[in-house]
Amino acid sequence: MVKRGLLTFQTSPCLAATGVTAGPLEMKKSPFAALFDKGYDDERCGLKTNEHAHAKMLEDAVMIALSKLEQIPADADFLFTGDLVNQMTPSNFGATTLGIPYLGLFSACATSVSSIIAAAMVTELGMSNCSLAGSSSQHNAIERQFRYPIEYGVQKSETAQWTVTAAGVTAITPKREGYPIVEKATIGCAIDLGMTDPLNMGAAMAPAASDTLVRHLEGHGMQAADYDLIMTGDLGKTGFELYKTLAENHDIEITPNFRDAGSEFYGNDSSFLAGASGAGCSAAVYFSDVYGSMMKGELKRVLLIATGALLSPLSFQQGDTIPCIAHAVELTMK
Repeated sequence: MVKRGLLTFQTSPCLAATGVTAGPLEMKKSPFAALFDKGYDDERCGLKTNEHAHAKMLEDAVMIALSKLEQIPADADFLFTGDLVNQMTPSNFGATTLGIPYLGLFSACATSVSSIIAAAMVTELGMSNCSLAGSSSQHNAIERQFRYPIEYGVQKSETAQWTVTAAGVTAITPKREGYPIVEKATIGCAIDLGMTDPLNMGAAMAPAASDTLVRHLEGHGMQAADYDLIMTGDLGKTGFELYKTLAENHDIEITPNFRDAGSEFYGNDSSFLAGASGAGCSAAVYFSDVYGSMMKGELKRVLLIATGALLSPLSFQQGDTIPCIAHAVELTMK
């Protein structure tokens, strides 16, 4: 069923397996590192370029998820994924290697959730027995595209976030007992409040996150207290505080079940300024920490809201503002 971006799934598509890969810094600095499936000793994974490493991380995450189901790429019906590099070339090259029918998605850092929604929809329609959904990012590749080359050594403000080197993927299948199911979702509206600073992405994305939260709760007749966890993707410390203020303006009570993956990804290490970002940030946390807690029964109902800044190098260079998006998916354990 659907009403103005609100989706309710009747057949209970489920997250049957996950795969998460991460770079060397993330394996050393993230409190979630022990939950990741694979780490690399080299930011480039021993390959020639950052972008090649980016593709490799995605490929490995897909293979890990499939291996947990004792399947291979030939068993998968679709691959839904995306990244932040021009024309999503790392995802494109990864898809070339994997050979899975591929639909590239660009929701920026919100792709971790938009991919779940897309995979759940084809599963709901009976068109897929196994689809892979996820997203990825690589620090050096993204930083030099949207901000400044790493070698430039530019001084950053306290609102800046560190792009994560990681990939996260989940395998979506028809309902299986004992696995989290996709129960509801909300497709976000693009919101642009005139922000232009690529070093303050959290503030730019916070209004979109708040808008999607309000639309999801009101549209599906839910309350914040109904969830064990409401986790945003990568607002970071600055954006997360703004998001909570905006939610309170809509009479939503902020409780300890509100968390943000970007704020937590590198712990309280101040060298990462406002925290983490990147399409791999929420994907890595959602498909490791959150998924694992659901599988252990510690979380029964969660709302994941991934946020994305829909800018490009071209729009930034032309001085355009930053449109933002947030997509939400509600997962439950029955």
